[in-house]
Amino acid sequence: MKDHSAAKILIILFVLTLLALLVHGYHPGAEDDGVYLPAIKHDLNPALYPHDSDFFTLQLQATVFDKLVAGSIRLSRLPLPLVILAWHFLGIFLILWGCWRIACHCFPEWPARWAAVSTVAALLTLPVAGTALYLVDQNLHPRALATAAILAAIASVIERRFWLVAILLAAACAIHPIMASFGISYCIILLWKPTGQRETSLSAVAFALPLSWIFEPTSPAWQQAAHTRDYFYLSAWHWYEWIGVFAPLLLLWWFSRLARQGNLPVLGRLSSRLLFYGMFQLVVALIILLPPQFDRLKPFQPMRYLHLLYLLMFLFAGGLVGQRFLRTSWVRWAALFVPLCAVMFLAQRATYPASNHIDWPGATPRNQWLQAFLWVRQNTPQDSLFALGPNYLQSPGEDAYSFRAWAERSVLADIGKDASVATQVPRLAPRWQQEVQAQIGWEHFQKADFESLRSRFSVTWVILERFHDPGLPCPYQNATVMVCRIE
Repeated sequence: MKDHSAAKILIILFVLTLLALLVHGYHPGAEDDGVYLPAIKHDLNPALYPHDSDFFTLQLQATVFDKLVAGSIRLSRLPLPLVILAWHFLGIFLILWGCWRIACHCFPEWPARWAAVSTVAALLTLPVAGTALYLVDQNLHPRALATAAILAAIASVIERRFWLVAILLAAACAIHPIMASFGISYCIILLWKPTGQRETSLSAVAFALPLSWIFEPTSPAWQQAAHTRDYFYLSAWHWYEWIGVFAPLLLLWWFSRLARQGNLPVLGRLSSRLLFYGMFQLVVALIILLPPQFDRLKPFQPMRYLHLLYLLMFLFAGGLVGQRFLRTSWVRWAALFVPLCAVMFLAQRATYPASNHIDWPGATPRNQWLQAFLWVRQNTPQDSLFALGPNYLQSPGEDAYSFRAWAERSVLADIGKDASVATQVPRLAPRWQQEVQAQIGWEHFQKADFESLRSRFSVTWVILERFHDPGLPCPYQNATVMVCRIE
């Protein structure tokens, strides 16, 4: 079969992106987007979040992501939800395009190339062992844009366009510095030659840069926040997560052997160098995460090197399956990808059981917490300060949606997301600890407890589950939650 034209390739990638969105869903403001979406909204309207903007602005000082997205909203003059969805779609498209470029260098046959890209598209929301990451999140995340730049840089390394490699990796650094560091590491290893010294010295410099952070002291408040992040502590990892660390190394060794047997030199090189990357980064992670003296380095999240490793591993695996088994048989393609996509779809429905599978811009949310958040946005003053309890993100039916992102109002710190920010910005840890401790026992709070929050922190509103009897006026209620005013 003849090679595809550029236009046909782009059309197929567009269709794959759309199908991936339909399979994996779209949930703006959920999970990590509880940091990024409020930052974008605050850039557009600095009057928002007068009490708690530090919980996202300080962390985002190292990235241009929120400014980039906010600038595109200003320039386009389109509604924010529509632009956010467009950026998310673009991120997925660029990742799949990067996968296509790499697959073209690895496999001569087009079925193998498309099988490689389709495998990644089908597995976008696959969890990466022990790291609290997906390959691609269900909402706009700077990690997706940085990953797209890293994949393009890897393709450019293969093509020996080194000036473009530098530009792409610099762009990744500007968007997500931590993920970019892993991309830089792999590109250096990909360029490394056993007889050369330059690449070795570059690698040493790259991993010596963070050493000045090692001996920065940590406070008890920081320690408390850090211990809410299991992926900071390898002793908290489950046995099956360790399988997810070592099994990919064996698979990459196998892939490199298959590549040599099948006369696929680029695949062999990428696989063997990815194996070395995985072993090297694992050693670095163990050095950082195991000694308690290096606690301050834990927020660098060194085990998240697995994200790039998993993405490329599944790309290679899909290509090999396409080359050896799928070929041009659409029956085999359907037998593989229909069940695979069905499993991923059902997994997403189980992850967000109380919500729409896709939160289309302007659509009414099925999630009753979100309905309450929207009421808050439309009916309370912008300078209001809310309290929802330290674990509201884990409440039944809440589905990990951020109050800040949807309600556009300030809120006392929580354990689910703000603890992670406190580890990234240590000076926030004492404030985080104070606000969280003030909400301990939330399920049993009475009117006097809420009045204490008003006295200590100027909290003016609370959102409670319906089983609560707060003794407060509650102008909004639905079957799950109620919004109450502290007078």
